[in-house]
Amino acid sequence: MTEPVDEFSFLPAQASDWGIPGPVPRGERLSIALPDGRTLSALRYGDGPPVVTFVHGAGLNAHTWDSTILALGLPALAVDLPGHGDSSWRPDAAYVAATLAPDVVAGVEAWTDRPQLLVGQSLGGLTAAAVAASRPDLVRELVVVDITPGIASTGGPAQLREFFSGPADWASRDELVDRALAFGLGGSRAAAERGVFHNSRVRPDGRVEWKHHFARLANELSRSPEAAAAAAAGQDALGAVLSESGWHDLEGVQAPVTLVRGDHGYVTDEDAAEFARRLPAASVEVVVSGHNVQEELPVDLGRRLRARADGA
Repeated sequence: MTEPVDEFSFLPAQASDWGIPGPVPRGERLSIALPDGRTLSALRYGDGPPVVTFVHGAGLNAHTWDSTILALGLPALAVDLPGHGDSSWRPDAAYVAATLAPDVVAGVEAWTDRPQLLVGQSLGGLTAAAVAASRPDLVRELVVVDITPGIASTGGPAQLREFFSGPADWASRDELVDRALAFGLGGSRAAAERGVFHNSRVRPDGRVEWKHHFARLANELSRSPEAAAAAAAGQDALGAVLSESGWHDLEGVQAPVTLVRGDHGYVTDEDAAEFARRLPAASVEVVVSGHNVQEELPVDLGRRLRARADGA
């Protein structure tokens, strides 16, 4: 694959592909040092202070929101969760909402100047709920995309887990693109190349590796069935605790809450009913999409978010 000029070089083509009129907003990479020495990274789009902040799901990165932000047409911030994108990996590999939320708070405090329309998908949705519950002064409205507590936000289809449990490094990005297409991921080759570029890095030795920590963890588990079994058992035990913690966060959010769920995503009718029972004042919107609504329906999602932002 041909290396792009920079990480924002794809935006004009994405806008064209989705029929989003210009101009394409300016993008910039941001970073701050966290108290423990790790780095938190994010992307800022447009002129002026962000009014919408986005938090991605497990195994993704801030660029998953690019097309949605183009459709939104407002100044926005997209955070790379710890262990993803250009943010540092956590030494303890604790990628759950309770440990991720304080870092997102640090980013929102550093890079915004007003309460945000906070949007989170999958793991990012649970993290966004924890942010909104703990820091109501930073959030004027919360939108959670295709996730409710109790769903394995770091899991996903077996095919996806197998995809990331391959080798820990590769000779070139082309190998990763070929692998993604062989697994039926990425759509067109151009889309797969864009996704691989944003989600991988070239090491000093010339080898290519995934940016997110989950690929390394999946690779290690794939080489040890005993460790994988122990991890699965531990995840089951942790899941019940995290489920209640997640509901506690959502029920503690003072701002308006909306769940946007794909009709063939991870949230089932039973999950949505439990969400409505626990948060009767919240809204639930169903769209024709799978789990990654921001990539399958970016124009629809962007317009929905624009209406909420304009209504502030």
